[in-house]
Amino acid sequence: MANALIIVDVQNDFCEGGSLAVAGGAGVAAGISRLLATAPERWDHVVATKDYHVDPGAHFGNPPDFVDSWPRHCVVGTPGSEFHPELDTTRVEAVFHKGEHAAAYSGFEGHAADGECLADWLRRHDVDRVDLVGIATDHCVRATALDAAREGFRTTVLLELTAAVAPATTDVALRAMEGAGVTLHGEPVMPTA
Repeated sequence: MANALIIVDVQNDFCEGGSLAVAGGAGVAAGISRLLATAPERWDHVVATKDYHVDPGAHFGNPPDFVDSWPRHCVVGTPGSEFHPELDTTRVEAVFHKGEHAAAYSGFEGHAADGECLADWLRRHDVDRVDLVGIATDHCVRATALDAAREGFRTTVLLELTAAVAPATTDVALRAMEGAGVTLHGEPVMPTA
């Protein structure tokens, strides 16, 4: 069996300067790149997810409530939807797009260019263990980790390579992930007061 790294939504709009920036996002991008460079044999496979919105309906709010609706972000064809330049994508074998026409937080809701979903791709490559990194700890990382565990993958979140939106939602996310059997390693990058 094999293991995989899932890089969750390390995109320009979720990093400093983006429309829905998470503090520490650029640092997370650089940290993931350093880890891939210094431990190239650690994972058999590396994949990534992208928020990839065309018209996600109520997911974009005007004004947003920052619970169920958000500012416009990661719109297909915009620079904000691209991977952050600090993220080295050389090892990424497949990218799974999610949220074209509806809110989607989990990478397991996404699909590759050929339509294959993340769970099927991982199983086709004999993956049984996954590590997750990316943005944001309390939203898309949480949802992807919960779905990975639900799909039967042994799941670890490398929290030191995730950036969180807020302490309260992060606490809830960490409890939910632990309750689902997800292994948590380290501490997430948190916004400063």
